[in-house]
Amino acid sequence: MSDLCTQDAIGLAGLLRRREVSAREVITAHIDRIEGVDPAINAIVTRTFESALVKAAAADEALARGRPVGLLHGLPVAHKDLADTAGVRTTYGSPLFADHVPERDALVVERMTHAGAISLGKTNVPEFGAGSHTVNPVFGATRNPYHLGRSAGGSSGGAAAALAARLICLADGSDLGGSLRNPASFCNVVGLRPSPGRVPDWPLDDVADQLGVSGPMARTVADAALVLTDPAGVPALLARDLSGLRVAWSPDLGLPVEPGVLEALAPARQVLAGLAGRVTDATPDLSGADEAFRAFRALRFVTFLREPLAEHPDLVGPNVTWNVQRGLELTAADLSRATVLRAALAERISEFFADADVLACPVSQVAPFDVTLDWVHEINGQPQHTYLDWMASAYLISVTGLPAISVPGGFTPDGLPVGLQLVGRRRGDWDLLAVAHAFQAATGHGTRVPALDATGSARAD
Repeated sequence: MSDLCTQDAIGLAGLLRRREVSAREVITAHIDRIEGVDPAINAIVTRTFESALVKAAAADEALARGRPVGLLHGLPVAHKDLADTAGVRTTYGSPLFADHVPERDALVVERMTHAGAISLGKTNVPEFGAGSHTVNPVFGATRNPYHLGRSAGGSSGGAAAALAARLICLADGSDLGGSLRNPASFCNVVGLRPSPGRVPDWPLDDVADQLGVSGPMARTVADAALVLTDPAGVPALLARDLSGLRVAWSPDLGLPVEPGVLEALAPARQVLAGLAGRVTDATPDLSGADEAFRAFRALRFVTFLREPLAEHPDLVGPNVTWNVQRGLELTAADLSRATVLRAALAERISEFFADADVLACPVSQVAPFDVTLDWVHEINGQPQHTYLDWMASAYLISVTGLPAISVPGGFTPDGLPVGLQLVGRRRGDWDLLAVAHAFQAATGHGTRVPALDATGSARAD
């Protein structure tokens, strides 16, 4: 693997700005890496190598001529296949859009491009982003770089796997019920679900929707912060004084969790206590969050996917079909009740965080599972009845409206990654990033690289 592919985004940005390496060299190294290992992983499913090399040459010329360059100048990225990219195929993981080429960029793509990032292509997703296992009829499954026989999570699974395999150094993603956090947990990278509105989206699907957000994915917390703020401000942001930090520790949020996940995360409690903080066992009252999440999610599915399902039922998968059907069953009373439940939850969460600065809990209730499964059907003997059930530790947090991050939290005894979920106070994104950065620095879990060789081979037993 090229040394350029092992660099984090901040380190690589420094090399580029000091002209110690050219954008062409950086992009070429990452293209070579993708061609060498991604056939086994299937993370970057539409590739834009030719245009990336053209943009890299232009970036080098701009810097050589002393022209102003963006904050992400020359950095190799890839965009989630749910985000529109002008002139580049965007399938949403659906056969209905297998040849779809948008005419304009989504705002997150536009802004990353304006900041100087160079896209190498599109990252794989489940069909229409439904579920936390990245597989679809167009491109197939994305495999976990730490074990090719396991899932990479989802719906930003292609992005997480690409980061873990050192194919890119930054990625965008989106999160409704855990789509930035679950794949980050599965692939030992960082996924930040920011506060609603922190990362603007355009065009908007629903101006009232606060469940779905866009956010950054990276290998380090510092790199994730880089996407949100000026690089000059990152060191100060991440070096905040954590003395007196109050951490609420919940090993399971009252949900079934695999023993291997509990074992992997147990040492994190002591690490957090060592960050000049106080750790107290406490679990927030999340009653009503499940019902509210399912109602608003079903509303979203029926609003945007009812027509494709009605016109082409044979080309829409079972997860999307089931969720649209749940939306068709909704009544005004159901949505009214969900609104009341979410308001009550917001009040209880505010009371909970009066005595805590951060909540620490699992991102996912399971470790990366068999890539051939459709979804997790059982946890510790407890049946999971729908494709959503096993994701509750992430989606219950979504309903709170709080910022949350998945940071590498350890490994199971057989070497599968497990993420720690840190949840911040309302609009407390920067404080949350500081805590996550300190935890990552103290543990070093994120430095463990998957054992991929030049052909992409890894464990697949």
